Amino acid sequence: MENMIKLMVDNVEVEVPAGTSILNAAKKAGRKIPTLCYHKDLTPSANCGVCVVEIEGMKGTKRACATPVWEGMQVVTNSMKLREMRKTLVEMILADHEVTCPTCEQNNKCELQDLAYLLGVDDKRIEKVLVKKPLDLKSFSIVRDPNKCISCGRCLTVCQEIQTVHALTINGRGFEGTITTPFDRGMADSPCVNCGQCTVYCPVGALREKSDIEHIWDALLDKDKYVVVQEAPAIRATLGEEFGMNPGEVTVGKMYTALRQLGFDRVFDTNFSADLTIMEEGTELINRIATGGVLPLITSCSPGWVKFSETYFPNLAKNVSTCKSPQQMFGTLVKTYFAEKEGIDPAKICSVSVMPCTAKKFEANRPEMRDSGYQDVDYSITTREFVKMIKEAGIDFKNLPEGKADDLMGLYSGAGTIFGATGGVMEAAIRTAYAVLAGVDMPDVNIEAVRGMDGIKEASLIIPLCEKYSKALGVKELPVNVAVAHGLGNARKLMEKVESGEKEYHFIEVMGCPGGCVGGGGQPYGSTIADRARRGLSLYKEDANLAIRCSHHNDQVMACYKDFLGEPNSEKAHKLLHTNYFERSKVTGEAVRATTHKH
Repeated sequence: MENMIKLMVDNVEVEVPAGTSILNAAKKAGRKIPTLCYHKDLTPSANCGVCVVEIEGMKGTKRACATPVWEGMQVVTNSMKLREMRKTLVEMILADHEVTCPTCEQNNKCELQDLAYLLGVDDKRIEKVLVKKPLDLKSFSIVRDPNKCISCGRCLTVCQEIQTVHALTINGRGFEGTITTPFDRGMADSPCVNCGQCTVYCPVGALREKSDIEHIWDALLDKDKYVVVQEAPAIRATLGEEFGMNPGEVTVGKMYTALRQLGFDRVFDTNFSADLTIMEEGTELINRIATGGVLPLITSCSPGWVKFSETYFPNLAKNVSTCKSPQQMFGTLVKTYFAEKEGIDPAKICSVSVMPCTAKKFEANRPEMRDSGYQDVDYSITTREFVKMIKEAGIDFKNLPEGKADDLMGLYSGAGTIFGATGGVMEAAIRTAYAVLAGVDMPDVNIEAVRGMDGIKEASLIIPLCEKYSKALGVKELPVNVAVAHGLGNARKLMEKVESGEKEYHFIEVMGCPGGCVGGGGQPYGSTIADRARRGLSLYKEDANLAIRCSHHNDQVMACYKDFLGEPNSEKAHKLLHTNYFERSKVTGEAVRATTHKH
């Protein structure tokens, strides 16, 4: 039985489990203690001191986020002393913070801005001590602005503890400590995998995506450019949040209409190429099983995970699928298949993606992503950038009519939709792999075992084999062991077990961000684990309501094979839709040597 503790918070009695922090006990008592460095998804660092409280019988104050309660504790959360301390702390932070609220990317979503207003601080009471430092602009994906950094430590916690990347560190101690990259070399010359989780958790805009908005406006307003757009599955589950709609509401029709009103010439859907990815990756898996190839096969659709694997697990390179991500498959086809079908000069096509992910910017700029003869994806923008463009254009998103994607590369299945949630790629792949191996569709395509927010999920299933595969493998049914990991810390744990031989699987899905793409680094600021779970559920709901739920039933994907690619894993498909990876330095993240190539 759980040990319960009774205490008083501002003369309100509350009972909570032993080990509960004062901060959470106060919430149960109906008291909201102000915080700045604290985030409920992260281990409390107690860096800022804003959450200080008084405890009867004790001298000084305690930080509520990191102090556990005890029996009979009497807490005061609001007093003249506490109010003055909090105001002074925030004023000291502002004295060493570049205050550019009107032009800051996080304006109106800045926790420091909100806190300063609520506490009634005077930002002129303490003299400015800010010494301007240069911006770190080297990364394709992320801008680091040390002039806005308040050393709250959230980025360190998520980078080091949750993602285990260690691209950020702290230089110096105490008030003089500053957050930077190893050896102050910049984000591009660090182990950074561009996942962008630091940007989601940063409370003040000191870390943000490198924006491509102006480039896209230039392309949209250039009469000589033909601008084509794709949108990731997770986008439709998030946009509504930013326009006053129900959290997690799928807004796919309004999304298409908004893109047309922005001026895109063709509006397609990344879900189409998610289905295409399943055809390629599922075929790759089946071929490896049938021919005794290297197993487990590990997914390659998350660019943050791919760079992480190149850096920390290069000896597993042969296990990683050679398939490009859905973004890159789509980009290649836009400048080959689509250009050929429509008779458009691919040199005039500007290919844009809307992604929940900052790492997609890095991926689009990888030098090997040019199999179309051009840069396959010219620009990738985040959910946040897309929202900003909609608002800048004055579009009333909430009241837009429902639109449809264009034909050729706009149709998708439920399997394509669930790519945006952790476990979704695995479920989509199993649906199609089962159909190929058994010769019939699964009786029930809902695979609950790989769903949910557990960091690592495992499942075993038995697939009955059709005559072709039964003869090839010498058995009537095939046991298949799979695993799913989301968040790079969980991926590290799983890969270490695979490396050591402790665990054996046929297929592994890895998503770089906690929750999968719905929790990507380009999603709205402050996204919590609960937000991510809710968005994932909305994608599964859309999947359940779609007429087509398996990738191999997508007629537009099948037409692409018939008219252009030939068949899954064909020579042409490998040339356009598959790629190679590299071993990277754990210090700089730079490519050291090629580790695996297209088949």
